[in-house]
Amino acid sequence: MRVLTAGLAMVLAAGLAVPATASAEDAVGHVDPLIGSAGGGNTYPGAVRPFGMISWSPTSTRGDQTNTGAANGYAYDATRVRGFSLTHVNGAGCHPGAAGDVPIMPFVGEVTGSPTADVRDEVYAADFSHADESATPGRYSVELASGAAADLSVTTRAGVGDFTFPRDRPAALLFRVSNSLNGSEDAEVTIDPATRTVSGSVLTGAFCGRRANGGANNKKTYYRLYFTASFDRAFAGTGTWVDGAHQPGGLTASGGEGYETGAARQGRGSGGYVTFDTSRDDDVRVRVGISYTSAEAARRNLDREIRPHDSVDDVAADARREWARQLRAVEVSGGTAAQRTTFYTALYHAFLQPNVTSDVDGTYLGSDRQVHRLERGQRAQYGNFSGWDQYRAHTQLLALLEPRIASDYAQSLLNLARQNGGVWDRWVHVNGPTHVMTGDPSAPALAGMYAMGARDFDVPSAFESLVRQATVPHPDGLSDKGCPGQCEGQRPNLAEYLRLGYAPQDTCHCWGGAAETLEDATADFALADWARRLGRDDVRDALLPRAGWWRNTFNPSAGGEGVGYQQARRSDGTWVSPFSASSDVGFAQGTSSTYTWMVQHDVSGLAAAMGGRQRAAQRLDAFFHKPDGSWATGGDGLRYDPTNEPGIHTPWLYNALGQPWKTQETVRAMASLVYRTGPNGLPGNDDLGTMSAWYVFAALGVYPQTPSRAELLLSSPMFVKAKIRRSGGPTITISAPEASPSNVYVGGVTVDGRAHGRSWLSEEFVARGGELVVDVAAVPDTSWGVAELPVDHG
Repeated sequence: MRVLTAGLAMVLAAGLAVPATASAEDAVGHVDPLIGSAGGGNTYPGAVRPFGMISWSPTSTRGDQTNTGAANGYAYDATRVRGFSLTHVNGAGCHPGAAGDVPIMPFVGEVTGSPTADVRDEVYAADFSHADESATPGRYSVELASGAAADLSVTTRAGVGDFTFPRDRPAALLFRVSNSLNGSEDAEVTIDPATRTVSGSVLTGAFCGRRANGGANNKKTYYRLYFTASFDRAFAGTGTWVDGAHQPGGLTASGGEGYETGAARQGRGSGGYVTFDTSRDDDVRVRVGISYTSAEAARRNLDREIRPHDSVDDVAADARREWARQLRAVEVSGGTAAQRTTFYTALYHAFLQPNVTSDVDGTYLGSDRQVHRLERGQRAQYGNFSGWDQYRAHTQLLALLEPRIASDYAQSLLNLARQNGGVWDRWVHVNGPTHVMTGDPSAPALAGMYAMGARDFDVPSAFESLVRQATVPHPDGLSDKGCPGQCEGQRPNLAEYLRLGYAPQDTCHCWGGAAETLEDATADFALADWARRLGRDDVRDALLPRAGWWRNTFNPSAGGEGVGYQQARRSDGTWVSPFSASSDVGFAQGTSSTYTWMVQHDVSGLAAAMGGRQRAAQRLDAFFHKPDGSWATGGDGLRYDPTNEPGIHTPWLYNALGQPWKTQETVRAMASLVYRTGPNGLPGNDDLGTMSAWYVFAALGVYPQTPSRAELLLSSPMFVKAKIRRSGGPTITISAPEASPSNVYVGGVTVDGRAHGRSWLSEEFVARGGELVVDVAAVPDTSWGVAELPVDHG
């Protein structure tokens, strides 16, 4: 307890208590977009709206034009930029991550050569200081060491930027159309002085195309981003470049960079620039619209969302109001200033995705690279699905808070699957299937959204499609293309999996046979439970036994002394050896020690396999603590790793083991030790809001028992009061009158005024709403909430 108290004291000291109530505007004021921009969080600080298509943010450089400072374009310690790009992905782990399309760079000086030839970003880039930088929801500004400055704000599909320059110095805006983070297959730019416009597009993709474990297979194109930029003043001059060739006065150019890096790509690419006379006016205003379907759609998006005379102040004020409305989804009272900043920034990050990919008139780019229209009743098409990550926390939070958006998200994924030959890809970037990670995450994601109340989508079609994916082998499942990290088969070698009851390490065509088995067991339970809800007992009866196949890769002899761990097996039934619980052999981005706990839907069965609930709880104790008793916070393959998704549910497992007070202290410890304010405030890649969603749940004192259902496990809330305003649904109020960093433990609970002795809330509570009141104290109550959780039998 000394370690826990010390960690919580750090949070308490970080800020003073705030008033008991706060307005929505206060919530916006507590958001710090720079949280997670260092230490591997891979967030970006630029201007963006909730679920926005456009996100105008810096692309940093460390001296290599074919790379960037961090995975998604911005690193807090890389204080040199080569442009402000129009698209980003929040917290993806590959480096470079994705998007970063069309960097626009204010340049002070004469453009005397091709910016693409400046391969080390020595000339056409500029330093900046964080003292000259401001990032708030919907707005980003920075003054560069060159004397130029950028002030940016956005709507959902368009943006407005003010660029200022030193008076009487040459001034230019560079459009680096080919320089997306991962490169490009092609790009083109057209400058029209008569209409004072710059337009063009980039043909790109290649998410995770550089990773060593299979990424080479993903060096491919899947979308074209179109843009149109309209200026408030005439150009003094123009120019273009292609590779090393510079064309002063040029009006058109085209050429891509390819998807390699370093010398294999340096010096390739195209772009254009416009110059301005700053002797009398040092400010340039540009309005930019984007689209994934056509140049005309980009223009329509711009014209519909930003008026000709809208200023950055106008658009930023409206963006702030929209963020205030969005953040009202959870209104908290009490806590410290630091806790509120951490909480509302986490909520902000959770609302950055999914991202709108449809135009104002309802057109969008499908996974077949054809233009489609929204389905009847669908309000928007969304892209960007980091399935392996998001289904463990983010999709449930989205469905809880925004069931209408979650419904459109589910419909969007169904649309993309239909256009992809019926395959639901694990990681969709914009519209493109990238195959990244492992398992079948769409099944628990959609089942969980449905359970949480997001049901306004084509449920029968989605269900039938996912069941088919789980039961009918697909030819891609026998391919090793992209393996291990981006195997093309969504249910790899399904026929062999069905024959053996597990994914064999030697013939599964997957990223780790044991991990694949656990992921598929989770997905099969999700589909079986969803089938029960839909009255499809035939599907339930067929898939529910498969939810128990995690037992086929649980080796009771692994680890010695009958401890038991998950372990990879070969197709002949033998275990892959030698075995080490700290090894990732048979697993994806995690070790056996972590994955052994990935049986949320059958914790009682797992505990029995380990020798009973008491024995399992003792193992969890060792999992969360180092030998000296201090908390494990990563870096040890035998213990808890809060920086990645496979084990983020484990702090809550004590509830199922009859020791909920340990859930309470463990959740609070991790929330205080690895989440904080400042650029290093996230424990790992935010992974499209997943890590942030975990913190939101932890602060509220609730967490989904299984990814595909709506029961909520209970812990101790961090705030005196939290009002969850479900868009289109009932309100949930969570009160903890004595909440504080030291009052970690639950002493009693009432639900709608009646005593509640269980350590979980039913799905009915989520559906109908109500009031949860939690008594918290500084010492554990080892008698509350010790009853067994209901066994999940679908």
